[in-house]
Amino acid sequence: MERGLDDTAAIAADTQTAMAPETDWWRGCVLYQIYPRSFQDTNGDGIGDLAGITRRLVHVASLGVDAIWISPFMTSPMKDFGYDISDYRDVDPIFGTLSDFDALVAEAHRLGLKVVIDQVLSHSSNLHPWFVESRSSRDNDKADWYVWADPKPDGTPPNNWLSVFGGTSWEWDSRRRQYYLHNFLTSQPDLNFHNEAVRRALLDDVRFWLDRGVDGFRLDTANFYFHDAALADNPPLDAGLQSEVMASRNQPYNFQDHVHDKNRPEVLVFFAELRAFLDEYGAMAVGEVGERIRGVELMAEYTTGRDRLQMCYAFDFLSGNMPEPQAIRAVVERFEAAGPEGWACWAFSNHDVERHATRWTAGGRDAERALRLAAGILLTLRGSVCLYQGEELGLTEADVAYEDLVDPYGINFWPEVKGRDGCRTPMAWEAASPSAGFTSGRPWLPVPPEHAARAVDALEADPGSLLHFYRRLINFRREHPVLATGAIAFLDAPDGVLAFTREGGGETLLCVFNLTGRPAAYRLPDGFDPRGLGGHGFAGHVAGGTVHLGDHDGFIGAL
Repeated sequence: MERGLDDTAAIAADTQTAMAPETDWWRGCVLYQIYPRSFQDTNGDGIGDLAGITRRLVHVASLGVDAIWISPFMTSPMKDFGYDISDYRDVDPIFGTLSDFDALVAEAHRLGLKVVIDQVLSHSSNLHPWFVESRSSRDNDKADWYVWADPKPDGTPPNNWLSVFGGTSWEWDSRRRQYYLHNFLTSQPDLNFHNEAVRRALLDDVRFWLDRGVDGFRLDTANFYFHDAALADNPPLDAGLQSEVMASRNQPYNFQDHVHDKNRPEVLVFFAELRAFLDEYGAMAVGEVGERIRGVELMAEYTTGRDRLQMCYAFDFLSGNMPEPQAIRAVVERFEAAGPEGWACWAFSNHDVERHATRWTAGGRDAERALRLAAGILLTLRGSVCLYQGEELGLTEADVAYEDLVDPYGINFWPEVKGRDGCRTPMAWEAASPSAGFTSGRPWLPVPPEHAARAVDALEADPGSLLHFYRRLINFRREHPVLATGAIAFLDAPDGVLAFTREGGGETLLCVFNLTGRPAAYRLPDGFDPRGLGGHGFAGHVAGGTVHLGDHDGFIGAL
């Protein structure tokens, strides 16, 4: 029988069962990302809060996931909605208080959920006391805590580095009569990781949250921590790669090969320092690798060894339409080849990209079948998994009108790039309630009517819904730990079909997925005699030495 939202005791008992030793709990885990502004509002101001997360944790636990990842909630002027922190050790008042956070951690742990929080270490807000002091003069105690540089003789910026959000990544400061580096907004100055005192201060802030019971961290822009101290110009990106990247994100930033302003080898020094802290607490870190060309290779480099990050994710699956099977295989095999001892965290959606419920269903694909297929692939690949809030409901990318946009990235590049508001609209809880049960006030972003129709209570009432499919599949993954930690080996298959084995712990599973809109057949290799396993929700079956698949269907069998 499928569980309802009130079965907290049974959920807690089940989710307390570890998939791996406690110090390795992250290996193969399923994380559920919560964007706090959009999860649940409890005070009617239209903005989600920590108390709202606590209220809705039962739903998250009912999915069978292992941990939650909470996007930034620390004190911030909110120029980039929390990714510009002015106090690393407090909760912004719009989200609540430290007591609210402590209550959230306690409830999550009661339900068997680990708590992972965002740490934005590469840059701070320009209102952070560190930066206020740093910009006040060239000889104060924190003068070298940020990246400062003199202008060229003609007054122009020190080099050709560009900001992700547009324009030069250097901003003139009239007080110091120097430029400071900002890889993102001008209100997000970059910290100087070459300064050991900066790294120590940031690690002290990490320890503050570990002491409050946090189990891990998602490291924002982890490959941006260090810059080339000589401030050398970035070379142009190879013309072929430039065309490939520009096709998905049309802005000048992608004309450069960012070898000097990010992706620096020095970052491994800080990872070693951070890992020592984490190991004291049995905690983990998952690094965001904001790189579209060498992202997989950096993931491998950053996670290979006991003195680096536990796992990383890049952007290979976070853009574009439904990928071809050979593209999925190529990404995973590149990672396995570059870092066989490393660990990946795979995701198809998050708070920075167009939801895959829109991307993967382009071209008239049957949405329900395509989204079940996506879940099946994601939850059977080798590595850990991150699900984004609403993914289990099949929420699509919202079409937010220009006058409703709040994302500075979208406002700057609209209409060619509409920004990140479309994937950040509020979670849908109650189909018949105003704002789909998210708030009693006016939501900070509009709730699309099509999202309300897919609210949690509506899908909860339908045993055949995508929500229940996710529960079954995550439970199936838990029952077969080989899907979380076993080895992966890809098999040759017809066009449009993805096939691989997962092996470990005395079990071998065959996974076959049809990414086409027509039935497909996969001829089993000699010696393969899989026994189909039920309980995961796919209809593929074996007959006459062949796996028969419907459109956007899957098969998982034991060998």
